[in-house]
Amino acid sequence: MSQSVFDSPEVVVAGGGMVGLTLGIALAQSGIETVVIDGADPAIARDAAFDGRVSSFAPASRRMLEVLSVWAHVEPHAEPVLDIVVGDGTVRGGASTAMLHFDHRDLGSEPLAHMVENRHFRMALDARARSCPHLKVIAPARVSLVQAEGSVVRVRTESGGEIRARLCVAADGRDSPIREACGIRTHGWPYRQHGIVATVAHEKPHRGVAHELFLEAGPFAILPMRGNRSSIVWSENERLAQAYMALGDDAFASEVRQRFGDHLGEIQLVGPRWSYPLSLSLAETYLADRVALVGDAAHAVHQLAGQGLNLGLRDVAAMAETVIEARRRGLDPGARSTLMRYETWRRIDNTVFALSMDALNRLFSNDIAPLRSLRRLGIDLVDGLGPLKSLFMRQASGEAGNLPRLLRGEPV
Repeated sequence: MSQSVFDSPEVVVAGGGMVGLTLGIALAQSGIETVVIDGADPAIARDAAFDGRVSSFAPASRRMLEVLSVWAHVEPHAEPVLDIVVGDGTVRGGASTAMLHFDHRDLGSEPLAHMVENRHFRMALDARARSCPHLKVIAPARVSLVQAEGSVVRVRTESGGEIRARLCVAADGRDSPIREACGIRTHGWPYRQHGIVATVAHEKPHRGVAHELFLEAGPFAILPMRGNRSSIVWSENERLAQAYMALGDDAFASEVRQRFGDHLGEIQLVGPRWSYPLSLSLAETYLADRVALVGDAAHAVHQLAGQGLNLGLRDVAAMAETVIEARRRGLDPGARSTLMRYETWRRIDNTVFALSMDALNRLFSNDIAPLRSLRRLGIDLVDGLGPLKSLFMRQASGEAGNLPRLLRGEPV
């Protein structure tokens, strides 16, 4: 980017990942001049070799993406999740007889979720962004300075370009440089677990069923993908995870088979495998002078429920509604008094969810005999109580609480 001062937008979104670009589209669709600055090269981010992961989209998230005209690009690559089976077991002993079954028909006719490869979602966002006249995406570019000056915020890039806006939204990830520069502290802890992600092809069809087996070291999830493929999301002790990642393909596949079981027939690893440390991180506040945090910059949770992206998209819906309504009322969208609505809306929900996942991970990620008996009893109890099971399903589908309009499938 050359040395310049861009035409002043109302909002700058720092971070053009799945959360940041969705926010840019949501704002621009309502006529708010928005600039998204993305540190990644879009061509690389869309490459399957760059990111072999998949994401779960709750029904509320899907409704928002339909309103934003993004889902039409996503749907051809989305695999519906019709059932979720949760169990407990050990690597050597396999699954116990305690099973919790969530059936999409218990809540109606729509799927419990859709699984989509991250690269396909990125391509869908890119396609929609190119058709938004009020949205400008600058990439690859990195933010070097965010500084509030009265009624504006200056956002400078490493190449010397500068933008002045009313609000800067930091969507720059769990290690957010903007959050650090604003002096916003975080609370949290490492889990001493690593997440391992791989894709397998299997002999038999998965029929849209997702499995999550809680093993001694952490949850092992089998998530349905398009065709006879599934994504493995495996939480493992950090030392063992590093050892497993160092194995050759055949030895690694053997470890996967021990946990995967034989319900889908023969399996074969396809594509790359990935590993990353797992941790909990909660920002002390979501706001600084003319700066707000969304997504992983505000909260990073354990992967066991696969809800990290959905939480970020809920932030997007709440932030978009806050900014759009403030603009309609002639209010300053970057004022702290305006943004307090967003923080109040999202912070409690995110914190409660993160701590709930933390508690579940601690309860299930061990092989202590009394706890093992207790959790198996709990699984059987919940499976037999229809109202309680429905409550869990509504929480996971994003239906609970005070939903922003976008999550209800309504334009803002």
